[in-house]
Amino acid sequence: AGAETVKRAVELDLASRFQESLVCYQEGIDLLLQVVKATKDEAKKHRYRQKISEYMTRAEDIKKHIEKEKQDFFSDGKYHKQIRIEENATGFGYEKLFQEYLTEIVSEVWVEDPYIRHVHQASRYSLYNFLRFCEMLVKGPCKVRTVHLLTSYDEGSGRSQQISSLEEIQQSLRNYGVTLNIEFSSSIHDREIRFNNGWMIKIGRGLDYFKKPQGRFSIGYCDFDLRPCHETTVDVFHTKHTKKM
Repeated sequence: AGAETVKRAVELDLASRFQESLVCYQEGIDLLLQVVKATKDEAKKHRYRQKISEYMTRAEDIKKHIEKEKQDFFSDGKYHKQIRIEENATGFGYEKLFQEYLTEIVSEVWVEDPYIRHVHQASRYSLYNFLRFCEMLVKGPCKVRTVHLLTSYDEGSGRSQQISSLEEIQQSLRNYGVTLNIEFSSSIHDREIRFNNGWMIKIGRGLDYFKKPQGRFSIGYCDFDLRPCHETTVDVFHTKHTKKM
């Protein structure tokens, strides 16, 4: 498993998909370190350690490259960042995608997603996903005081539970000093998230890019970093360099 993971890391590295490559390098290195611990053959241990050292050096170089990109990104907002999440990829929890843009000056958030709907909708956990997103906002380091949600009504019998669930989230956020404003639209199609520091994130699948967990007691049920994802694309812009909305 470790060899396959670092092989994938190298492929992504060569394709200049550095963020995804770094995740694979880190996972592969952890797996190979476990192999070293279990190996009694000293010659094999030495070879494994050499390869691990090479992968760690490359991972560190990629990390520095990503940090430099971030500095350029935040300096003037001209940079357009795109992340392609592959089918069954892990390591893409909400903190991974959003945390770097949730600076301390963020106090207002807009979420536009037509599918924040009934929790039992086929293969969708959108209401839980929205709740997880709100939990991330509450934890900080940003000082969010207002969240605006624009979504569409659930079709059929799920509408009443959709509304009651959103109202429950609304009340819970109020306990943390956060106001949730909810609006519904029958014509909304686009999915995007905006912060009042100017950053805008567009995700092809909205907040619902995680696969259904195998069971309530399976790894990844609670920790979204361990949950396999559907294939989707994430685009990050700054409103300073986009048309006024």
